[in-house]
Amino acid sequence: MTSITHNAPLVQEQEAELKAAAHRAVTLRKTWIWIGRIMLAVVVLGGWQWFTAVGWVDKFFFGQPTEVWNSLVKLFTDGTAFGSIWENLWITVQEALLGFLGGTLAGVILGILLGSNRYLSDVVGPYIRIVNSIPRIVLGSIFIVAFGLGMGPKVLLAAVLVFFVVFFNAFQGVREVDQNLVSNVRVLGASPLQVAMHVTIPSAMTWIIASLHTAFGFAIIGALVAEVLGAQHGVGLIISQAQGTFDPNTVFACMVIIAVVTLGAEYLISLLESTLLKWRPPSRSEAQAI
Repeated sequence: MTSITHNAPLVQEQEAELKAAAHRAVTLRKTWIWIGRIMLAVVVLGGWQWFTAVGWVDKFFFGQPTEVWNSLVKLFTDGTAFGSIWENLWITVQEALLGFLGGTLAGVILGILLGSNRYLSDVVGPYIRIVNSIPRIVLGSIFIVAFGLGMGPKVLLAAVLVFFVVFFNAFQGVREVDQNLVSNVRVLGASPLQVAMHVTIPSAMTWIIASLHTAFGFAIIGALVAEVLGAQHGVGLIISQAQGTFDPNTVFACMVIIAVVTLGAEYLISLLESTLLKWRPPSRSEAQAI
């Protein structure tokens, strides 16, 4: 008993040292990751600037980093022919968010419904595959012809792109649920709604959340493509005008703005994932990082 008492502080000290060592290793790894990211950006942007400066790449067609920066400054200071950049960006973000929410909701509901019911899956499945095979730019043109140049066609196209990404993940997630667990819950008297709420949806949630990382990017793409096809405001309209005037620098500047918005949304989705999936044991890569 005395031996155990004397060894307790030593064990605690060793545990503290191991935790400190693990923390230093994680910090060092993150530092090297950021160094690598910064070096890659410097190489790409520096090479781009150099190649256009010496004439190996024609900056008339491919732009130049310094000119892209000047275009960014001009967009935020002088605005555009269609209003301030903030106004146009907010319209595009609104279209993407509405399309993202609508497409996600529809994809989750239909994915879970068809994944849980084989008869419905066999009936509706071929039609979903047919619609999924239609080129999105064709759908965008149809929506604009049918609903005009307002926000509606942009939201619809964004929702369509998001729907298929979320639907197939939700569908597959439901199919991957342990059927023995479902059978046991039903034996205990659970209703179909209780099975869905307490077994099917939580089990498929990993698949659904994983699809959201890709889905928001598709929502942005849908909104931009629809704006390029026809709009009164939006970042896509600015890109379309810059394309018509052979201004690649403004096109790249708009791409930078959209990239920042998408990275911000990706960060928020990661926070949502960590909140909703706290119960999930860490994956192999996550465990190695810990």
